[in-house]
Amino acid sequence: MSDGARQRPAPVLQPYVRQYEGYRLTGFPPGRHLGLSSPDLTVVLSLDQPVDIARAAAPGQKPGRFSALASGLTTSPVTIAHDGNQHGIQLALTPAGARALLGVPTSALGAWVVELEDLLGVEAQELLERIAATPGWPERFAILDRVLTRRLFGARDAVQMDARVAYAWQQLVARPGIAVRDVAGDLGWSRRYLTARFTAELGVTPKESARIARFARSKTMLSRPEARLSEVAVGCGFYDQAHLAREWREFAGVPPSRWRQDEVFPFVQDSDASSEEGLSS
Repeated sequence: MSDGARQRPAPVLQPYVRQYEGYRLTGFPPGRHLGLSSPDLTVVLSLDQPVDIARAAAPGQKPGRFSALASGLTTSPVTIAHDGNQHGIQLALTPAGARALLGVPTSALGAWVVELEDLLGVEAQELLERIAATPGWPERFAILDRVLTRRLFGARDAVQMDARVAYAWQQLVARPGIAVRDVAGDLGWSRRYLTARFTAELGVTPKESARIARFARSKTMLSRPEARLSEVAVGCGFYDQAHLAREWREFAGVPPSRWRQDEVFPFVQDSDASSEEGLSS
């Protein structure tokens, strides 16, 4: 069984949090789930047993269990061990949200998975306790709105993400096929200078960010059972199906056909939602 809901946050939070996603998955076969690359930073609040990170994306990070976690941008998968049940809320943060809500640039997280309490302090435990004590996804999302808005206004004097780097990020993620040199030219920067400023803020290069966005688009398309690999390759801007397969092996460790076969949980994390959307099966 699976149920859940998606909802956009309060308008004041939308530059910083793209969406909330609540999920409850029960009775599936035990196994391992791949947490794959995304242009979003990830925050997870577990409402049941802790999230069991069997293999982290960051080189050198040991396995661990997290009741509430945050992670940055990566080109490698995270392996999550599970007993067939998952229950929690996932937040998709923008890079601007890393500074505004977590108090750090995206690069400070890198590919690491960290305890949310290390970033939010006592507010992380407050979120967990209040959400766990509240039934209903809309009510839980309302708690997120209140706590995160309070945090946002309390951090008004914090250093903001540089607007020029934010522009470069938006262009590279939202415009498939745009060249890094063209984005640099728009800003009046050299490609080398853009790469240095961009990587210092985001922890990935401009080229890597474009690849992450392209990979994420392919994952969304591949979550639809009727989508053919050749169509996905063309639709997402890969040279051909072989190029798609190579990128999947690098980003996910498996070819896309194998991912589709092995992923036991429903694809509840792969559709953008501009309003609340119930999910059930």
